[in-house]
Amino acid sequence: MSYISSSGKEYVCLMQVHCDFNIDELKQLISKFIGIIYQKPPVRSSVKRRTRKKKIYDIEILDTDKRFILLRISSDPGTYMRKLCHDIGVILGCGAHMRELRRIRSGIFTEKNLVTLQEISEALYMWKNCKDESDLRKILLPMEYATCGMPKILIDDNAVDAISYGAMLTAPGIVAYQRFRVKDTVAILTLKGELVAIGEADVDSQKLVDMKKGVVVKPKRVLMPRDIYPRSWKKHE
Repeated sequence: MSYISSSGKEYVCLMQVHCDFNIDELKQLISKFIGIIYQKPPVRSSVKRRTRKKKIYDIEILDTDKRFILLRISSDPGTYMRKLCHDIGVILGCGAHMRELRRIRSGIFTEKNLVTLQEISEALYMWKNCKDESDLRKILLPMEYATCGMPKILIDDNAVDAISYGAMLTAPGIVAYQRFRVKDTVAILTLKGELVAIGEADVDSQKLVDMKKGVVVKPKRVLMPRDIYPRSWKKHE
């Protein structure tokens, strides 16, 4: 979940400004918040209150009604919409505050993926008591789906079992890869597209071109159970 929660977010936000406004001037003002902004978390927040650099990818005014403005905002994770509304109000000169907020996307997951707890409960009941897994299959997504936003590295079948035991991924075990940088979070998959582990790149993909040996990725989270693939490494006694 931590890998998903650290991906980009999208919100629908209802903001109330404290004065009448000209819509064209407001659009121009809001557009200035697109890009890198500096933001200090509000007093009521769960993180240390220090100024942070965040990126606003897009802000769109969806609708207005008197002093209420409905916004769609996409941003870096950890960006406070409440503070963004406050800052817009400060620049506007009369103040503003957030009235309502709804998150509509987290990484690649959107509201289209949502199911209710009732739907999950019913699907589990059908599976456990009626041996019918059709509803459960409609709800469950392959684990690999969560790695769509990460660079991928495909490894040889002979390297899979060692990685499932937590070994470092070295250059000889790599068959193909997407572009990545040092410290990037990357997904390690088998040639069949099965997720083996998620790790941190120790080198960038450009350097990997010339590597014959050496560590490429340090696994942070191993997801494939051990001994699914044949062991091709010697266990130290």
